[in-house]
Order: sequence, then C-alpha cells, then structure tokens
Amino acid sequence: MIKLQVIGNLGKDCVTNTVNGKNVINFNVAHTEKFRDAQGNQKDKTIWVDCAYWTDRTGIAPYLKKGTQVYAEGTPEVRTYPKTDGTTGVSLTLRVFSVQLLGSRSSGEYAGASPNSETASFQGSSSASPVASASDITEPVDDLPF
Repeated sequence: MIKLQVIGNLGKDCVTNTVNGKNVINFNVAHTEKFRDAQGNQKDKTIWVDCAYWTDRTGIAPYLKKGTQVYAEGTPEVRTYPKTDGTTGVSLTLRVFSVQLLGSRSSGEYAGASPNSETASFQGSSSASPVASASDITEPVDDLPF
C-alpha cells in the first residue's frame, strides 16, 4: 500500500468539474520546508501537489480557497509531461480520499489552526459523512459506543 499525506496551503481556489457523470474537485497544495544549506544560509524548498478529489460530496468546495491550510490524504501518482523547451517535466498528483480543513491565512471560518480549533473533515466514499465536532454530540458521554 502506498499512501501520501500532505499538510499545506492551497495555491488557488479549487475548481469543481464533472467528468463522465462524476464530480471531481481539483486543487493544489504547497508545502514549504525551511532548512540551512552547507554554508549555513536559510533556504526554502516548496513542493506543490496537484490534488484530485473524486466525490459526490462537494460541500467542502466553497471552503477550499487560496491560502486555506488543509490536510489531504490519498494515493500518489507521478505524471510526466513535455515542457516547451523540449525536456520532460514531472508532477506529483494525489488522488484524494480524505481532506480536512485546518485553517486559513485570512480571517475565515477555519482561521487559526491551533490544537483546540475545530476542523472539518470530508472523506471520499459515498457512505462517509463529515466528522461531528464535540458541540454536535447531544447524548451523554457515557453512552458513546467507544
């Protein structure tokens, strides 16, 4: 099994399309790693991951805006393409089966991803539903099945 997990910020607003009668939400996630080179200079390395989220549950799409921090999980694919200079380019894509909103750079509904902040979670299978937050649970804690 190969699974890829990505935490990063969206580079632009998502795009929702219908392909052969199925919904797909396309977005890209950037993760920047900071490190020091051999001379001790601070360097940044950004990895972009193109994501395709095939789902009937497109309710998350309005929240997938540029700058929003997300956690995406799925299976990776490496794609090659011809570049204009004649060389071959390579891109990393992710077929997403789970995505969580973690926060936003702007002051939005999911701003400020701290350990105590709420997150919204969506999974790709048609039988999955968003994870309930603690405020959504109305029954006593002792009656929970776990």
